[in-house]
Amino acid sequence: MIIRIVKMTFKPELVPVFLKIFEESADKIRAFPGCLRLELLENANNPAVLFTYSYWNGAGDLEAYRHSELFNSTWAKTKV
Repeated sequence: MIIRIVKMTFKPELVPVFLKIFEESADKIRAFPGCLRLELLENANNPAVLFTYSYWNGAGDLEAYRHSELFNSTWAKTKV
């Protein structure tokens, strides 16, 4: 099993924008082959710092996701 942790820091006013993106994408990511679990966590001291934890069957599944259209389109919206 592979656990992927992504730390993201947002301008406070953009957190709701990201939360909407996450809400729209989370079920699709969870349904991606090899994804076992996906969580969104908030830093207790700074709500503008968020983490995604995703659990994958193995490195191949994670790499397939990272090279997918789902990943590219979700990440493109998030990076803005």
